[in-house]
Amino acid sequence: MKRFLFGLICCVLVHSAMAQINVIPKPTQVLTAKGAWTLKAKTKIGAPADAKWSHVAEMLAAQLGKATGQAVSTAKGKGDITLAVSSDASLGEEGYRLLSTPKGVTIQAQTAKGAFYGVQTLLQLLPAEVFSETPVAGVKWVVPYVTIKDVPRYAYRGLMLDVCRHFMPIEFVKKYIDLIALHKQNQFHWHLTDDQGWRIEIKKYPELKTISSKRKETMKGHYGDQKYDGKPYEGFYTQDEIKEVIKYAEDRFVNVIPEIEMPGHALAALAAYPQLGNNPDKIYEVGTRWGVYDDVFMPREETFKFLEDVLTEVIDLFPSKYIHIGGDECPKVQWKESRFAQGIIQKEGLKDEHGLQSYVIKRIDKFITAKGRRMIGWDEILEGGLSPNATVMSWRGIEGGIAAAKERHDVIMTPGNFCYLDHYQAEAKTQPIAIGGFTDLAESYSYEPTPAELSADEAKHILGVQGNVWTEYMKTPAYVQYMVWPRATALAEVGWTSKEGKNFEDFSKRMEVHKKRLDFLGVNYFGAPINGKFEYVWPEKK
Repeated sequence: MKRFLFGLICCVLVHSAMAQINVIPKPTQVLTAKGAWTLKAKTKIGAPADAKWSHVAEMLAAQLGKATGQAVSTAKGKGDITLAVSSDASLGEEGYRLLSTPKGVTIQAQTAKGAFYGVQTLLQLLPAEVFSETPVAGVKWVVPYVTIKDVPRYAYRGLMLDVCRHFMPIEFVKKYIDLIALHKQNQFHWHLTDDQGWRIEIKKYPELKTISSKRKETMKGHYGDQKYDGKPYEGFYTQDEIKEVIKYAEDRFVNVIPEIEMPGHALAALAAYPQLGNNPDKIYEVGTRWGVYDDVFMPREETFKFLEDVLTEVIDLFPSKYIHIGGDECPKVQWKESRFAQGIIQKEGLKDEHGLQSYVIKRIDKFITAKGRRMIGWDEILEGGLSPNATVMSWRGIEGGIAAAKERHDVIMTPGNFCYLDHYQAEAKTQPIAIGGFTDLAESYSYEPTPAELSADEAKHILGVQGNVWTEYMKTPAYVQYMVWPRATALAEVGWTSKEGKNFEDFSKRMEVHKKRLDFLGVNYFGAPINGKFEYVWPEKK
């Protein structure tokens, strides 16, 4: 009976505490007590004698030092704030325990990655001013007495960024990764090639940067207006810049997944290497309008050699287990009209052009697998038969994800009506131009990634959830931020927090505090004070 009463009291404490602890994503379990621990004038952060753990301690020390103006040091072993290795197997790779008592704060985890997520929670337990880049006076730097155990629901929690339609500078890409890490997401999907621009240097094919990275003009206004600005547009990342971003992400326990589109969305590549297309004598130009082009890679051996060469350099650059090959929106018009393509269909005993797409994808899958990596593709790769080792990213609703999971393939759920952050989030006439659709914060938060149609064994193949950010109408980093946050914050909680633990009313209350953190981080989020250009208006500039 005593055990039952104790358990009941704990449950009451957990639920009552959540209204006071404004942490996002919502932790698994929280217990609070009256009182708070105060940072000392010279706070010491202790950590195990391990490079990754020390790095986490140093990142925390740097942020506390910047915001408080106090001396914050790191040391091996115990400190006022201690990072410690836990033997609790239930925490897994990414879970942690956080204890705040009169003696200080302890974060326990099995890995440095788990400790890093514990640090993100600790920062959110402190006043929002802790995210300031300069010292803030008059703040009581206190951490409420609390015991937290926190383990993510899904292993894959991602956010994508398209830099093909509009190129984004390296410093913004880093800020994007900072915000991914703050929200305990762990995957940055970098969409690097498309019809409207090729954004990654490939040393074996230099014209990808001198030709494919440039377009003569860009659409302006809505797609239906069919108007253009007449201004040349360009941008690409050198391999050294790519390495810089990967290292920056690794320091924040974020994996970077590159996407190299094939066999469709190939126009930018064909502008430089027309021999890879259906008509080698055609003069291709990098796409200037949005949407899908009929110009696709022709599956000649020369094309496979090109794709494998590109992927070899990409794989050498990116340590990611996953390599994304797109595979979506591949028109079959040119293949239907091509005697060469029809010859492959006949020779390989394929049913039709969908079978030819599957033939291309399976060959690429085999190549990527031989390199020790895993291939991801959009759900169109299901057409014509799925490659044996492929992971499916389900974007056209949830049906593709259900079909793939039933075939025992891993799936990342990213259906457009919940996870596409290029949709309008308020009445269109009050907003800057967007592609269309409507997905507000509540809808993103309401998403349940594991379809009810799946059995328990099939559901194990749902790896997680991702928000997608297509930049046709997002010309600037400020506009990307305006469209992405806080909807990406909602998706972060969808990926981390248990189904039972989610509550939109509670999330909305915590978001009011979280917005103050985003203010100090300089995020141009939807709902922030903005001007007529939908750019943040800082208090001193009003």
